[in-house]
Amino acid sequence: MVYFRSVIHILSKEFSLVSEFLRELRDKDIQQDRARFRKNIERIGQIAAYEISKKMESDIHFTTTPLGVAKVKKLKEQPIVATILRAGLPLQRGINDMFDQADLAYISAYRKHTTDTEFEIVLEYVATPDINNRILIICDPMLATGQSLVQTYEAFMKKGKPSKVYLVSVIGSQQGVNYVTANIPNADLWIGVIDETLDESGYIVPGLGDAGDLSFGEKL
Repeated sequence: MVYFRSVIHILSKEFSLVSEFLRELRDKDIQQDRARFRKNIERIGQIAAYEISKKMESDIHFTTTPLGVAKVKKLKEQPIVATILRAGLPLQRGINDMFDQADLAYISAYRKHTTDTEFEIVLEYVATPDINNRILIICDPMLATGQSLVQTYEAFMKKGKPSKVYLVSVIGSQQGVNYVTANIPNADLWIGVIDETLDESGYIVPGLGDAGDLSFGEKL
């Protein structure tokens, strides 16, 4: 089997509305508006979905208008959009807003801390349609160490073999992005921005904090 190098698409590389949404997501005062925080993540998901759609295949289709018949392009297939509970739900929703006939898949993953600075990723639940020969989009808003996304990918690969895998994230550390691209072959990554640093607890700096808590409230 031949593996190809993954391609990283940084959505804020050139200024666009993504930069505005990221600015608001990072702002410690603005992010206290929980609905606005979720909406900004959804918006980045919508933009990522639009960019991904440019890589997808289409068929020629003839559609009848009130005045005649138009030759148009139609998406050849709808993807499966998978996310990690719970933090990934707004990002999945944004992507699903664009691929509105897509199938959805879910996996639970969380950090189980053994010390204040050491943890393992625990996966407990997977719900997915048949992914064989389907396009699979996996979204995870924060790529800190990248471990949760890699383990999520590996869990889905036990369920079948997709035709193509795309990854979507909002913010990642350089370390996390490197880990993901090294361990998930031939899977293009769309990401809002890449920060350079992780702190000793494995959180992205400057990052934005805990995306799940900011979206849905602090967990016990």
